[in-house]
Amino acid sequence: MPEPLVAVQKVSKTFQGGEWFWRRTQARAVSEVDLEVNAGETLGIVGESGSGKSTLLRIILGLLRPSSGRVLFEGRDIAGLSGRDLRALRRRMQVVFQDPAASFNPRQSVQTALLAPLEVHDIGTRTSRRRMVGETLELVGLNATFMERYPHQLSGGQRQRVAIARALVTRPRLVLADEPTANLDSRTGANIIDLMRDMNRRDGTTFVFSTHDPKVMSHANAIVRIEDGRIAAREPAVAAGGR
Repeated sequence: MPEPLVAVQKVSKTFQGGEWFWRRTQARAVSEVDLEVNAGETLGIVGESGSGKSTLLRIILGLLRPSSGRVLFEGRDIAGLSGRDLRALRRRMQVVFQDPAASFNPRQSVQTALLAPLEVHDIGTRTSRRRMVGETLELVGLNATFMERYPHQLSGGQRQRVAIARALVTRPRLVLADEPTANLDSRTGANIIDLMRDMNRRDGTTFVFSTHDPKVMSHANAIVRIEDGRIAAREPAVAAGGR
């Protein structure tokens, strides 16, 4: 069998708290997690607020270092990457944040926001980058006219589509989305997850998203349930109600 795209191996994360009766407290957010994500999956991680799902996503992204265990991406331990290798990882692993309104600079147009990843990773030329931005907006159900708009001129669903376009513009293998439907109504949220599935089917992009809403899981291929920082179950699409 081919190796998984992402392998989380015995990962734990403990945060240091304040002092209580002269002893420093600790809080374990993630505990001994083993998880594999195969290329081409759309995987949902579901759990209550505080269950550890967002911490787990940040560890996979390399934004947090685990207290123990390791994360492999394409067979390589991400903790050991630096310099050029780390930049290559960032191009191939992108993120969609929970609040699209907060993740954009209100003074930057959609075009500027989507050009930034291409410029950082030195992808294409000045002319081809603009074309790539327009094509990516089309992929997420928008059109080139949105390039000149600013975040305040977009609806919540449109901002989240632009956020997904920003993640997709470098053509990554993996996109991680932390509660991408949290600030949307149920219908718009379902449309966003359907969009991810469409991208998965069309281009083979692997998506992993977290949510506290079990209803959203009906739009995933498979789900992982996390409770108190531990994986409680992994269920296939049929058990999850996937389509």
